[in-house]
Amino acid sequence: MQSGVRLGSTSGTGSGAPRGGDAGSVDRDLPPSHRTARCDEGGRRVDVGALLAEELGRIGPILHRAVRGLDSRGLTFRPDGDANTLAWLVWHAARVQDAQIADVAGIGQVWVVQGWAQRLGLPFTSSATGYGQSSDEVALVDAPTELLLGYYDAVAEQTLDFLGRLHPADLDEVVDESWDPPVTLGVRLVSIVADDLQHAGQASYVRGLLDRSGR
Repeated sequence: MQSGVRLGSTSGTGSGAPRGGDAGSVDRDLPPSHRTARCDEGGRRVDVGALLAEELGRIGPILHRAVRGLDSRGLTFRPDGDANTLAWLVWHAARVQDAQIADVAGIGQVWVVQGWAQRLGLPFTSSATGYGQSSDEVALVDAPTELLLGYYDAVAEQTLDFLGRLHPADLDEVVDESWDPPVTLGVRLVSIVADDLQHAGQASYVRGLLDRSGR
């Protein structure tokens, strides 16, 4: 690696195990189709780190709009008895990004290191990310908007700092050998972006349902 960014181990939270999104779903890293940065027509190398930062930078504003002005009743609104709440979607989007970036960067999770686990006070272990949680567990995620968004924003800041220190060659580094083919850092980062964009879109949809419900 050229940048000096230390990639973490592939064990523990956010590692080789298939990651999750909605309760009961299974997200999987797709096999890499392209492992190197492409060049434009002028032969200049594309800044993939900046491209990923641009994509990740769009998630936060979507989540902010989805929960803006909501109290606990709005944050825990469920379109049906087992649907994911806005509070859970924001928390989960932050947790999966936090856990996986910390893993590949070899750094501590914002959730633990910066004390967000204590501030939100959720009744889960510090390693919980929301993956595989039951409907009853989803309902337990209830925290003020400013804390949910504050945590996501702190995670995004750490993620952008990590991306800013990457060189294109770093993206070829294998970070997970439990898949066939092995998962590179580039593929893992794309997976994180895809996962969080999915949940941000779900949050926007639930907010629309809430607004139209008249509650």
